[in-house]
Amino acid sequence: MDSGAEQIALLVRKVLEDMSVATTVAPQLGNDGVFSTIDAAVGAAQVAQRQLVAMSLETRKEIIAAIRQSVLEANEQMAKLAVEETHLGRVEDKIRENILCARKTPGVEDIQPVAVSGDHGLMLLEYAPVGVIGALTPITNPTGTIINNAIGMIAAGNAVVFNSHPSANETSRRMVRLIHRAVVEAGGPAGLVGMVHEPSLDTARELVAHPGIAMLVATGGKAVVDVVLRSGKKAIGAGAGNPPCLVDETANLRRAAECIVNGASVNNNIFCICEKEVIVVREVEEVLVKFMQETGKVRLLSPEEAERVTRLVVKDGHINAAYIGRNVQIILQDAGIAVGQSCRLAIFRAAPDHPLVWNEQMMPVLPVVTVETVADGIDFAVKVEKGNRHTAIMHSTNVENMTAFARAIQTTIFVKNAPCYAGIGLDGEGHTSFTIAGPTGEGLTSARTFTRQRRCVLAESFRII
Repeated sequence: MDSGAEQIALLVRKVLEDMSVATTVAPQLGNDGVFSTIDAAVGAAQVAQRQLVAMSLETRKEIIAAIRQSVLEANEQMAKLAVEETHLGRVEDKIRENILCARKTPGVEDIQPVAVSGDHGLMLLEYAPVGVIGALTPITNPTGTIINNAIGMIAAGNAVVFNSHPSANETSRRMVRLIHRAVVEAGGPAGLVGMVHEPSLDTARELVAHPGIAMLVATGGKAVVDVVLRSGKKAIGAGAGNPPCLVDETANLRRAAECIVNGASVNNNIFCICEKEVIVVREVEEVLVKFMQETGKVRLLSPEEAERVTRLVVKDGHINAAYIGRNVQIILQDAGIAVGQSCRLAIFRAAPDHPLVWNEQMMPVLPVVTVETVADGIDFAVKVEKGNRHTAIMHSTNVENMTAFARAIQTTIFVKNAPCYAGIGLDGEGHTSFTIAGPTGEGLTSARTFTRQRRCVLAESFRII
């Protein structure tokens, strides 16, 4: 074979190989909701969103129902994957998280129109979709946040493109594929929910700046919220918190102890709503600590042990990320402290200036600070909450004390006489949200949050009475 024929043969072979690669890659990148680029994901979402709003509300309800069912069917598998990949939290608590988000995230019922009639006619207010939403999701709750956001955003008539935390990439991909398949099988459009195959800081920037994105939603720390707030687009920010738990002398101490232990240890304290520090009036401090130990789930650290743990989990004034969300057994073992498998939480008596009081630690190590009076406790709690306006918890039977604390702390969530998670509907009333928008003021987001209001007015007599 001469050189010209060889070159032609090589060219043909390469074309065939390229066609083969294209054939095998195409179904994987895009057709299942996971795309090779942000631009491809946004483009597909724009087409899908127009198709969604052309469908009936009944179809939209069926899509939401299918998402809920699919999530629940894959719950245990997804919970295990999330813990294996991120090394954060507990499988049994992730399972509860996914059930909560699948069942208690509001759907289409949250965007019912409002009608007002009078002598001058009729006013109809409707909640319309914004279009395509770009959502940045955290490492801490990759399953719950995607479930919660997808249901709420699609129920409102939007499409959503996620940029997950890179350290939760595989979990996020599988969850998006799961939801995407549920949407399509229920008669919804492909591409309604999507993400980029390899999320990164660069793809996050691209998503934020993309002209096809109408709204941005950031769930995470202050840095990611600041990015979307500077984007020039409508932005919803769910930032960090440092929730204080205040216990006064009138509290039901045994119940308070149980609630604090359950709340501070749930998912190894990675929920942003978790009790991060306990502030207790001196009169009842000893009894509260005793009752917390009696739950059988707590290890009270000695001053020397607390010092060892602090040196381990705080580095240069910052939380050591290696221990965020880890089981208490791992943390204490690395500090040279043995503890049984039934233990879920370590507690210790802390000085008011202890770094774990002032930093959002997100691990099952809980400082307990003593104050002289409830007024002192309120003042101190407001300071350590740092104006995040996220969550605060109080145990008291004195209505005046609870009212004074609520007015002073000004948090989005205020929980009375219950574990922190009652504030997001887990063993508490009200809908759930894993995007709690304190910085931008929307509070516990729902479908209505992801809409724009449209008013239609009929300016002539309409009433029949």
